Amino acid sequence: MMILGVDIGGSGIKGAIVDTDTGLIVGERHRIPTPLPATPEAMAETLKALVAHFAWQGPVGCGFPATIHHGVVFTAANIDASWVNVDAETLFSQTSGCPCYLLNDADAAGLAEMRFGVGQDKEGVVMMITIGTGLGSAIFVNGHLHPNTELGHLKMKGRIAEHYCSDAVRQREDLGWKKWGRRFSRYLQRLEFLFNPDLIILGGGASQKLANFQDQLFTRAPVVAAQSLNQAGIIGAALYAQERVPAQAEA
Repeated sequence: MMILGVDIGGSGIKGAIVDTDTGLIVGERHRIPTPLPATPEAMAETLKALVAHFAWQGPVGCGFPATIHHGVVFTAANIDASWVNVDAETLFSQTSGCPCYLLNDADAAGLAEMRFGVGQDKEGVVMMITIGTGLGSAIFVNGHLHPNTELGHLKMKGRIAEHYCSDAVRQREDLGWKKWGRRFSRYLQRLEFLFNPDLIILGGGASQKLANFQDQLFTRAPVVAAQSLNQAGIIGAALYAQERVPAQAEA
């Protein structure tokens, strides 16, 4: 099935058509800068422009940087505060003219890696951490997702973790990969203490630079880069939409 997958981030909204049977992106990915301020109306119009770029008329899966409950946004850590309690699925669907299905962006990336990437057939506890403007998280237990964990909001050194060791912090504080890697290692060690994962998968833009800081990561569990790197969110969003389409048709 072909579905438009969209990864909505703090700096850019990226989309591509995904073959959900193979997990492959068909054609070119397209990116539009996230509007400022990132209000619901502005984001909806940007999504509409992305849909128009692909001349798309089918289902759209969207990974969104917030906790999502039945299509409604519950948090707004890295987006405009006006998003809280907005029915984003309805807003996006009405504005774009296409049925839209939303889930947390890190959960989307995790779905892609568990289906087509390094998490395939992995039992036990698998954690996906996305490193970008913030820190996203997804937890799978024997292949089943526990949604909306948002572990980037754990406290670290007197501040929340994503204000301590996200990629945005690395750039803003001009940290070298080694120094930043030591910070990030402390975060992973905290997650290990709490969840005892069997595998940790890193996604987001910084995952492409894993070789630059991997020697600073001291964890019991193996730490690997997502196979689809920063495309995982797009692929996983499409997979989620595929799951939702037949479910709605039967309702």
